[in-house]
Amino acid sequence: MLITSYNPTELGDTLIAVLRADTDTQTIETHANVTRISDVATGNTLGYNFFEVSKTLGTIDVNGQVNLTAEQVAQLNQLLQANDFEPELELDTDPKFVVGYVESAEEHPKSDHLKVTKINVGTDESLQIVSGSPNMQADILVVVAKVGAMMPDGLIIWPGELRGVASNGMIVSGRELNLPNAPQQPGALILPADYQPVGAAFDFERAQTLFNA
Repeated sequence: MLITSYNPTELGDTLIAVLRADTDTQTIETHANVTRISDVATGNTLGYNFFEVSKTLGTIDVNGQVNLTAEQVAQLNQLLQANDFEPELELDTDPKFVVGYVESAEEHPKSDHLKVTKINVGTDESLQIVSGSPNMQADILVVVAKVGAMMPDGLIIWPGELRGVASNGMIVSGRELNLPNAPQQPGALILPADYQPVGAAFDFERAQTLFNA
């Protein structure tokens, strides 16, 4: 997994690369303009900070999540290798915001407001996602933030559980996606039945017209 973001206003010319979820015990190692963050227990890399990254990638006209090209990933791996780090970055082109079909929505065994859903996202196996959306029900199309998605507010979606039930992803609202004129109360964004095929990458541009001013 590779999730990258760039926020020059807050962090300057620094690219943040996330490979794994944070752990309780971490260590950092810096060589020149690259810092590696790793898990003390396993030694696995959690992420990298690439300082003065424009010297390697050129100008980045993004404020938020960055979708790197294969060439840019190769350039960063060369930079890692030049600074005595493992060139371990792998290009991730799998769409993280997709159209999902709610196959079922059952009551959570330990909650009176959560539902345990099974979501078809166009793969061989349905995702189990615990949802607190008050409008959640079976037989609707929704937007699913899959594991590895970065929300507009910077939140990264990781596998987890809610009240003891596993949840692998998030069913999102128009507000959480920062869509113009989206209702500001909780509730999943329910898509028209013919909006896009199940499993397709969610069309953010088309979604600009989902809500009337």
